[in-house]
Amino acid sequence: MQYMKPGERIILALDVPGYNEAVDIVERCSEGIEIFKVGSELFTAAGPEIVRKIHSIGKKVFLDLKFHDIPNTVAGAALSAARLGVFMFNVHALGGFEMMRQAAQALSRHSLRKNTARPKLIGVTILTSMDQATMQNELGIGLSMSAEVKHLATLARRAGLDGVVASAQDAHMLRSRFGKGFLIITPGIRPSWSPPDDQKRTLTPKEALRRGADYIVIGRAVTACHNPLDALKRIKDEIAGA
Repeated sequence: MQYMKPGERIILALDVPGYNEAVDIVERCSEGIEIFKVGSELFTAAGPEIVRKIHSIGKKVFLDLKFHDIPNTVAGAALSAARLGVFMFNVHALGGFEMMRQAAQALSRHSLRKNTARPKLIGVTILTSMDQATMQNELGIGLSMSAEVKHLATLARRAGLDGVVASAQDAHMLRSRFGKGFLIITPGIRPSWSPPDDQKRTLTPKEALRRGADYIVIGRAVTACHNPLDALKRIKDEIAGA
């Protein structure tokens, strides 16, 4: 992967309930950020219009909707994401190999037919809000956390996906297994100076990058700050030190 500046590695999560709140954050932070994450809460409230707004100011969108359905439905959703022109979007790897494969193939056919850039297709492994006990006792998955993440990432790679979303705690294992060509996006990133939240498997930006992450997803540590640009500068300084 080509060299990226510290600000290019940060994906800022727009975890807010509406269009106006999201636009306010985008406009305040666009000087220091290239990629904004639009998740379920915001997309349900604001729809494709928020994606178009972010694109209109020259920024990229990571559409974080974690598609998880029958293969044909997810392939259709993948095409809709491609038509929106997003930089990256994800499906949930627990949907299985065939679901991921059909989504990847639909994207490839679309990009060839339209002669457009193919969005990065990413598989979500295990949410960072889950720990070992939750995974085993509630989901009924008997593997260890790291073994399950490795298994799902292997399925994603075989299905033609560009990378995975995984805890930074698993990044070194994934990088060792898949090498430099496989993207690793790590949520659950919390600078040492930020308050705790509902994510259980967290690391600092520097730790995540040293373990092999390509992109780090940060939200409230920046958006809840009185001065988000100052928070971004502190995070970028930490990334530069990694």
